[in-house]
Amino acid sequence: MAQRIDVKDLNIYYGDFKAVADVGMAIEPRSVTAFIGPSGCGKSTFLRTLNRMHEVIPGAHVEGTVAVDGVDLYGADVDPVAVRRQVGMVFQRPNPFPTMSIEENVLAGVRLNNKRISKSDAADLVEVSLRSANLWTEVKDRLNRPGSGLSGGQQQRLCIARAIAVKPQVLLMDEPCSALDPISTLAIEDLISELKSAYTIVIVTHNMQQAARVSDRTAFFNLAGVGQPGRLVEIDDTGTIFSSPREQATEDYISGRFG
Repeated sequence: MAQRIDVKDLNIYYGDFKAVADVGMAIEPRSVTAFIGPSGCGKSTFLRTLNRMHEVIPGAHVEGTVAVDGVDLYGADVDPVAVRRQVGMVFQRPNPFPTMSIEENVLAGVRLNNKRISKSDAADLVEVSLRSANLWTEVKDRLNRPGSGLSGGQQQRLCIARAIAVKPQVLLMDEPCSALDPISTLAIEDLISELKSAYTIVIVTHNMQQAARVSDRTAFFNLAGVGQPGRLVEIDDTGTIFSSPREQATEDYISGRFG
């Protein structure tokens, strides 16, 4: 099952304001692509266009195409809810539903999609999803306790299990470790490396070492100044970006000369 993403001539607007300009890139299936760049350069905004999540902000719209396996996500007959099933999202801060148990959190997306599921199938799905998120052994004896009672790192893995449970093809992660301690961060990074055998993963990170550790390809975004749109400066194999980038701006950012 291929899950290639092709972005062409993408411009992202909030009302009249152009937030991101002229992005084009191919994201290879079953790989990890990291987006890096200074704050405000459009990384997270662009990430959210890959599953139409930015549309929750009134006035947001795009020009250009985002295609998954050749199907334009912005086609006239495409349902945004179906897009978000296919392209899952994990946010910066762990956000388990506080009134739900661990088990209910894993099943929340499935139930939201009005999928009828038997008790035994639900139990199997919970176990498979939690195992995939490397969380099963830690929580298997307390599935009926609140998800909000877990540690921050466990909560983030629970959110990843919830995203996996609806069987997406692509996983988007918006700074998934920024609120976590180093040990929890390492657990998430190890998990990302395992999950890429089954999913196309795109991650936004401010942590350059993290991008170098977990990603196959890295895209550097920048902006000319305040009020200017963010732009993709270059995208290449991660080793190349960090050792011999083509653009001076990329080298300056990676070496800490700005940003």
